[in-house]
Amino acid sequence: MVIRIKYVTFLKVYVFYSNLYLKMKKVYLICSVLFLTVQLSSCQSNNGEKSNLTNSEEDSVSENSETEKEDESYINPKGNKIISRFNVPEGYNRVKTEKNSFAEFLQNLPLKPDGSPVLLYNGNEKGNQDAHLAVVDLPIGKRDLHQCADAIMRLRADYLFGQKRYNEIEFLFVSGKRSNYATYLAGRTPNSTNLWSYLENVFNLASTLSLDKQLKSKDLNSIEVGDVFIKGGSPGHAVIVVDKCVNTEGKVKFMLAQSYMPAQETQVLVNPQDPNNPWYDLDFGDILETAEYTFTKNQLKSF
Repeated sequence: MVIRIKYVTFLKVYVFYSNLYLKMKKVYLICSVLFLTVQLSSCQSNNGEKSNLTNSEEDSVSENSETEKEDESYINPKGNKIISRFNVPEGYNRVKTEKNSFAEFLQNLPLKPDGSPVLLYNGNEKGNQDAHLAVVDLPIGKRDLHQCADAIMRLRADYLFGQKRYNEIEFLFVSGKRSNYATYLAGRTPNSTNLWSYLENVFNLASTLSLDKQLKSKDLNSIEVGDVFIKGGSPGHAVIVVDKCVNTEGKVKFMLAQSYMPAQETQVLVNPQDPNNPWYDLDFGDILETAEYTFTKNQLKSF
């Protein structure tokens, strides 16, 4: 009897602790699930914060890059001459030209307000307005004459006229004949009116073919303001170097201006490889790609 009572008591105790164990195990499992859920939630939250931080950093880098580009702007909208409108690249210095030289004359060409379109001889806007960064503020007449080579001859004539070197204003016609301004005057007093009449006659009878023959070939490494890249032809093309800068390592950059067909205002060209940049690298290789034409390194000439 005593033994049976002890056995029954043992069974009750066993069942009690077994049930308690099962309940504790269930609680453990529930706690484990809750713990894992919290951990996963925490990881997702942390990942989200990291992602947002990365995006913020990327936005910051992007904004800094844009700021740097703005800081490196080559254009000073308030400048009214080539030398004051365009900044040189960082680390470069603009060449100092001799007083009263052709180079100084070109660096100081007057410019129309920033953003001005290039106009044709008839007052209409040029079709391609993406090739230039500035427009030279000089009249071009009302006839379809002031084209590429003509603009260069006109700049040379304007410079010599301002220096009162009238007898040096002379250009070659396609026919081979030379036309001299002093001879053309035939005793008349030089003035802007008869100079323009003389030039329009030159524009009509000269071209890149004749100007190419008149100019002297020049080594590319000796490039100076006032030199000309020219390809004689029908049609050919010509652009003139209007500014130059050099860095401490001797690397050279230069600026170009042109007119084109039909007759149009002279314009400072953009570098097609770098929008909003008027500067071209001298180490361009064998081919110089300008905004609207290509030249070879052997097509540099000078007056």
